[in-house]
Amino acid sequence: MRADESKHGWFGDDRQYEFIVVLDDATSEIYYAQLVEAESTRTVMAALREVIEKKGVFCSLYSDRAGHFFVTPKRGERVDLSRPTQVGRALHELGVRMIPAYSPQARGRMERSYGTWQGRLPQELRLRGIKDVNKANEFLRNEYVDEFNRKFTEPAALKGTAFVRLHRRDLDWIFSVQQERTVNRDNTVVIGHRVLQLEQTRWKDTLARQTVVIHEHLDGRVSIRYGPHVIAEYANDGLPLPAERRKHTAKLRGRQAA
Repeated sequence: MRADESKHGWFGDDRQYEFIVVLDDATSEIYYAQLVEAESTRTVMAALREVIEKKGVFCSLYSDRAGHFFVTPKRGERVDLSRPTQVGRALHELGVRMIPAYSPQARGRMERSYGTWQGRLPQELRLRGIKDVNKANEFLRNEYVDEFNRKFTEPAALKGTAFVRLHRRDLDWIFSVQQERTVNRDNTVVIGHRVLQLEQTRWKDTLARQTVVIHEHLDGRVSIRYGPHVIAEYANDGLPLPAERRKHTAKLRGRQAA
């Protein structure tokens, strides 16, 4: 599996969007293609999660050495595989090996892929009068990826599939940005500029000075775990979700992953 990204003026004006593509490195079949404001840990996670939910878990991911894929201590040097990024941690949990592109041939192949999309997609959008990024993504998802695959997918050299059926039901947790925090004396934790108040639990009056894990989910929710316990959950507007709502969202996530 390969992940590519390309920044370009896809609508023929001054607007620049990142184009994220996940494709089969053996057949060139596209599994995901969307325009985003900026490539980031969250947009890459969303792409990989969608592919895994639809197709299953793949063996390895080949990509450039962007900071959301790898940590590179010094520019131009080799990546430090002992320091996984959030994307690297998520894929490691699923048993996926990450491979950084170093060779000129690999970089050249990616550049040719960018050139193909930059040459074709703006024309397709112009012919259909599409100037809105959301409509462009609907067109990619509902029409153009299938059309592109019919034209450019090559037969695999070997029969079979590299995908393994997904049996896990915790992708919502795996594909979240995770950070450890020490609970303050007033039973709060800090995320960026936000201070989140933790409620008293049934089994402990306060978690002051304890280590918790904060999960920032792709849909904007924030969950806080202490060991196996989900002790708090906040909506994307920062307001705490009541216990009943947390149980409901947990059931929904379980159904979606089933």
